[in-house]
Amino acid sequence: MTVEPERLEDRLARLEREREDANRQYNERLTAVDQALLGRPEFPHAPPAYDETQITPLNRSWDILPEGEPALDRSLKGRLRGFIWRVIGPPLITQKAFNAALVDHLNRNVSAHREAERAITTTVALIRQQTDALMRFQSTLLALLQSVTLYVDTRDRSVGGQADVVNAALSALADDWLKHWESLLAREARSESKHPALLSAYGELKEQVTLAQQSALLLKREVEQLISQGLHVHAETAPASGQPDTGAPDLDSFKYVGFEDRFRGSQTTIRERLADYLPVFAGASRVLDIGCGRGELLDLFREAGVGAYGIDTNHSMVQVCRERGLAAECTDAVSHLQSLQDGSLDGLIAIQVVEHLEPAYLARLIELAFHKLKPNAAMVLETLNPACWVAFFESYLRDVTHRWPLHPDTLRYMVQASGFSTVTVQYRAPVAEMDRLQRVPLPPAREGVEQDPTMVDLVDIVNSHADKLNARLFTFMDYAVVARR
Repeated sequence: MTVEPERLEDRLARLEREREDANRQYNERLTAVDQALLGRPEFPHAPPAYDETQITPLNRSWDILPEGEPALDRSLKGRLRGFIWRVIGPPLITQKAFNAALVDHLNRNVSAHREAERAITTTVALIRQQTDALMRFQSTLLALLQSVTLYVDTRDRSVGGQADVVNAALSALADDWLKHWESLLAREARSESKHPALLSAYGELKEQVTLAQQSALLLKREVEQLISQGLHVHAETAPASGQPDTGAPDLDSFKYVGFEDRFRGSQTTIRERLADYLPVFAGASRVLDIGCGRGELLDLFREAGVGAYGIDTNHSMVQVCRERGLAAECTDAVSHLQSLQDGSLDGLIAIQVVEHLEPAYLARLIELAFHKLKPNAAMVLETLNPACWVAFFESYLRDVTHRWPLHPDTLRYMVQASGFSTVTVQYRAPVAEMDRLQRVPLPPAREGVEQDPTMVDLVDIVNSHADKLNARLFTFMDYAVVARR
């Protein structure tokens, strides 16, 4: 089959149609590009300067007691000044402390506000500059596209090579634009990364302020008690028992209250753990809670109708109990037990206390408890389980007031040696399953293929070792020795 050659007139007409179609498509796309050009957005103004007009007056006027406390003497005026000062002095001192903290806070944050204002102003100017550059680039790109029409000539097939050059130029310009865009994104990311740092710093500052407020309130309460009782804080020798002297309030005792709040758990959590001990003392009318702490167990006893009172060497702990209407005394265990008559207690309990005591002191405490309890009365001593790896390394070592870890067998023997007839050990707070060593599952056998005996033996050995380690290291966090007189 022969093909007739294209006539010249037909070829010219075809090329003309192709040129017109190409021009029409090109113009439509060029118009679309022109309509897609960005307009210059309305940028926000730079933030106003940080108002520092009141910083200097605040620094000059925060001290509402520039001359300090008034002079007090035994004259009529001196006694009158003393009476007035006891009434209005504590609020003024508190206000002065608050003013000092507030002014210090403002002074510390002046530079941060200046830097934030400077960063925002710089960022707005930079984005405006980069947007203007992008708009200029788009205008230049559109002008370049418009100039391409000079090279479009469908009658010349060499335009294909020239189109390749144009495409390469466009690719280079696009790459450059992408680099500029990535640079803008990186700068924006750096700017935004400052906000988490500021939030983190704010969180740390908030935590420090909370601790400072708690410290101020507790110290204020101690000072008010000293004033009302007419006591003078002075240094005294430690009692022969080896326990801290409780004659004068310990102004650092609030720190251990905060330690308990952070690491031991909330009062709600502790109440749930201690509820199991209520049946042991059901019907009792005089139970002694040694180391009563924040009073969670005393609160449970009160709700269950069990008569109980507590003692603690931490003055702040005792104050917390008394403020909640609980009976509590600030004294050490041996001194208090020595002051009681034999057979005067219906029960005795010490939760997380014995690990804080020296061995000789603990032995004396258990011996006294035996004499002070009524026949068949219960004694419960709960403590951390040092035989459990998690309890020893994550709980026992964290508390610097711990003195001696007690193995369950050791504490049980000490109680038996003091005369108690019925002594049992109850383990509590098992280590979570997710924190224990996991057993290795045996790979599933393929159909028609017998399990590899070596693999089976290896899995059994690994699981056996895991079980042994779990039984020795990951057992129970706490244990309690429960004994009866």
